[in-house]
Amino acid sequence: MDESVLNIAIFLAATFAAALVTGLAGFAFGLVAAAVWLHILSPLQTATLIIAFGLVVQGVSVWKLREALRWSRLWPFLVGATFGVPLGVAVLGWARPDHVRVGVGVLLILFSTYSLARPSIKPLTAGGALADAVVGFANGILGSLTGLAGILTTIWCGLRGWPRDQQRAVFQPIGVAIFAMSALWLGARGTLSADTA
Repeated sequence: MDESVLNIAIFLAATFAAALVTGLAGFAFGLVAAAVWLHILSPLQTATLIIAFGLVVQGVSVWKLREALRWSRLWPFLVGATFGVPLGVAVLGWARPDHVRVGVGVLLILFSTYSLARPSIKPLTAGGALADAVVGFANGILGSLTGLAGILTTIWCGLRGWPRDQQRAVFQPIGVAIFAMSALWLGARGTLSADTA
């Protein structure tokens, strides 16, 4: 079998699996897709495609949540992400693909372990908006670098002890905002290739 045909088959199978998981769980498209795509695509292509799919998939979810959005809770994450996204896009331009693959693999293992264990700790209330902005900054870097725009915010919302519905009304719109900012920065830098499209 021709290698390009095999890569297309792998890409489509990974896309289907990621969409299936997202349909069942409501998130994790980028986690599942990146685990496979990084073996056949560059980090830039993988991040760009996750961002594009994320805008569509998560954008629909945010539209459904529009009544539950609390701007007073979202703005610190958005401010932090606004400064983190350009840094992540800059790193994406010079990062070595093998380092990104290993980094994403480690992140997937850590996030999966955290999700499985769900340690029982007292909710974090300290830090307020400043802590939320720092998490938004780190999430902006990670989201624009890898397309995984929701992991850090999801963990942080859980550590804050917010109910599941309130968490979703934070991490999904923040993810969409990071996807949109990343797409704009990638487009402005001229890094979106015809091959990726």
